Amino acid sequence: MLSQKARYALRAMIELARAEEQVTAGELALRADAPRKFLEAILLGLARHKLVTSRRGKFGGYLLARPAAEINFAEIIRLVDGPLALAPCVSRTAFRRCEDCSDLVTCALREALLRARDATATVLEGYTLADAVAGQGAELIG
Repeated sequence: MLSQKARYALRAMIELARAEEQVTAGELALRADAPRKFLEAILLGLARHKLVTSRRGKFGGYLLARPAAEINFAEIIRLVDGPLALAPCVSRTAFRRCEDCSDLVTCALREALLRARDATATVLEGYTLADAVAGQGAELIG
């Protein structure tokens, strides 16, 4: 599952993509429906990894560091939550053998988990902040 931290990060990044100008942390917290102090810590990490730029002071705020069409959901989620894979043995960015695995080749779980990871990555790497801003929302599953 996506962490709450990643949800806040995605919401804040979408709000920055919608903005025509820089947005203060307070305003961004309101728009993203996120606790301000928690969001400020998230924004610090996003700035450190050059997804947002920040300006300090009375007229400070945050802006996207690149165009919204160049920042995909996978990049943000990986930064905040780590690999997209459900198990470390199928991660393309942080591969390691599962602690309880006796044999990678004969593991009955790996193929399904690898397919799930690849499908997830394909969708999230292909979905940008610009797509989210232009989108109509997802279907409701009830």
